[in-house]
Amino acid sequence: MKETIKDKGEKIYDCSRGCDVERTPIGELNINYNRRCCKLEDFNWLDGIPEDTSKNLFEVRFKNTRKLYFKNDSGQLIKEGDIVVVEATNGHDVGIVTLSGPLVLRQMIRHKYDPETYEFRKIYRKAKILDIERWQEAIAREHSVMIRSRQLAARLGLNMKIGDVEFQGDGTKAIFYYIADERVDFRQLIKDFAEEFRIRVEMKQIGARQEAGLIGGLGVCGRQLCCSGHMSDFQSITTQAARYQDLSLNPQKLAGQCSKLKCCINYEASVYIDAQKQIPQVREPLEFEDGPAWLVKTDTLRNLMYFSYDKDSQAKMWPLSGEQVREIIAMNRKGQKPESLQDTEDDKETGFVSAVGDDSITRFDERKKKKHRNNHKGHGDRKEGEQHRSGEQKKEGEPRKDGEGRREGEGRREGRHGGHGGQRREKPAPKKENEQ
Repeated sequence: MKETIKDKGEKIYDCSRGCDVERTPIGELNINYNRRCCKLEDFNWLDGIPEDTSKNLFEVRFKNTRKLYFKNDSGQLIKEGDIVVVEATNGHDVGIVTLSGPLVLRQMIRHKYDPETYEFRKIYRKAKILDIERWQEAIAREHSVMIRSRQLAARLGLNMKIGDVEFQGDGTKAIFYYIADERVDFRQLIKDFAEEFRIRVEMKQIGARQEAGLIGGLGVCGRQLCCSGHMSDFQSITTQAARYQDLSLNPQKLAGQCSKLKCCINYEASVYIDAQKQIPQVREPLEFEDGPAWLVKTDTLRNLMYFSYDKDSQAKMWPLSGEQVREIIAMNRKGQKPESLQDTEDDKETGFVSAVGDDSITRFDERKKKKHRNNHKGHGDRKEGEQHRSGEQKKEGEPRKDGEGRREGEGRREGRHGGHGGQRREKPAPKKENEQ
């Protein structure tokens, strides 16, 4: 959000904090928690179940994916969606309550926090109008501070990129999220930030996938990026997961918008690993009476292996299941050979689709049928022949009137040009023998 809300009735959706901001006709700010705009939405399926040990525990959400857990000792009635003023390291911060009750303990265990040793900070109170106004003024500074901080980092020649800035609710502190491939000495940079912006500075390093989640966008699948939609914990992704799925090791196709391997590669890797356990390892060609057969392709999920007598060609392939391949390998070890691979059914639809020609933009155009044009042309020729024959009959029976027997094109030219300028002179008809 680049500037504060001044016009009445204007609504701004701040999805980085999961709320929408609107100024009422009276002039007050109205901020509501928007679950649809929240990346890490939580559903309290234990709502209404009383538990004394966790009734005062709350999960508070700040910008992006930062969430902390607090205890309400103020005695005020606080519920989900309320804007609260909470304790910070220096000063106070403002956030939105996203979860309360017994489920907070389960969330803490999920994020590897021990509820018995965790130091819960305090919730001071519900945010007042003055707190909200100061909070929105601090948010309005974030974009301009981020642009200026990038200029200061470039002036010092630091190999880093500042991706986002998050101000504290009281406006006295800011967190600078940066990306760097190597260790960066930003001690002088912190001094410049403190002198330039008159705030306390905290530097926090993030990865390339987290930066893509902050920026957002659409993937090649047409859906929202996983890192900006629902992912908060990023696991390591290797090319071995792509090999398990028989994916082409093309960096342009395997890399996402963060220039790293796509997170979705890990989604089906475990399924392929389990399916490959049912497929035997074939290191040598299978021996048949009519020659050796080479393994050409493998369909892991269907448990099919395609063999061909020509290892360099995929024109003629025969599918065999994993059990059949094990039996043939056992027979070859005993010195036995099956009769022929051609005795099995030829599966023409192998399931492997070639993508050649898919990038042509003319593949959706409707092709015109030549047969239809020929029929239409023949129909026109018949019509012209009938008109010609009828003209000859009129010529033999009675004298032709003015305008009769002209060609169709001449009539159109007269109608288009108009007047006598478009008419063509006709030769006089030959005289008959009985005329003088």
